[in-house]
Amino acid sequence: MIKLRLKRFGKKKEASFRIVACNSTSRRDGRPLQELGFYNPRTKETRLDTEALRTRLTQGAQPTDVVRTLLEKGGLLEKKERPSIAVGKAKLEKEKIAKAKSKEAENVNKEVESVNKEAES
Repeated sequence: MIKLRLKRFGKKKEASFRIVACNSTSRRDGRPLQELGFYNPRTKETRLDTEALRTRLTQGAQPTDVVRTLLEKGGLLEKKERPSIAVGKAKLEKEKIAKAKSKEAENVNKEVESVNKEAES
């Protein structure tokens, strides 16, 4: 299967990446079938060869998660809600609700204590 993935190049700690089409069993920095773009994470610079990417996608090439997000930002793919992201959002929402309830309970307890102290005085 052909994958669209990142190929690392550049100096140590100053990595840049090329977006390449390669066989799924080949190494990360192995010889690609075709170079399709460029991505620099430090400057957020992205250059995409849109025609070549479209042809590879129509041929059935599967992008990795990072390449998929770059293609979504470039407008080549429509944004798709991934299950892991949806689960994470639901979990965060539950945590927010639980925190709000615990704060509410603390506030009620503080009010009750202050009323009790005033009654004792």
